[in-house]
Amino acid sequence: QVQLVESGGGLVQAGDSLRLSCVVSGGAFRFLAIDWSRQAPGKEREFIGRINWIDDRVTHADAVKGRFTVSRDSAKTTAYLQMNSLKPEDTAVYRCGALYNSGRYEWGQGTQVTVSS
Repeated sequence: QVQLVESGGGLVQAGDSLRLSCVVSGGAFRFLAIDWSRQAPGKEREFIGRINWIDDRVTHADAVKGRFTVSRDSAKTTAYLQMNSLKPEDTAVYRCGALYNSGRYEWGQGTQVTVSS
């Protein structure tokens, strides 16, 4: 199994940008994709975006299209979530997860993003 560690969260003002990182280590890297999700207090977990680890194909949720971008480094050890024009409603714990062929996820611990108005 791989381990995933998120970083880059923090307290920012509305309109600011943040880039979250997800470092992937250990295991045999047999997962299909890395997903980003977020969960705000009292709300369900929300899918943000995905990058296919084999062909780099990305998918973004409609709620963040045009503002958030998922990518990864050329060494294929780190996934990124670039977040621009942040809004107070983007406040949440952001997590990355490795998606396996079985449908199982391995999730990181998450990083808190707080956007003040």
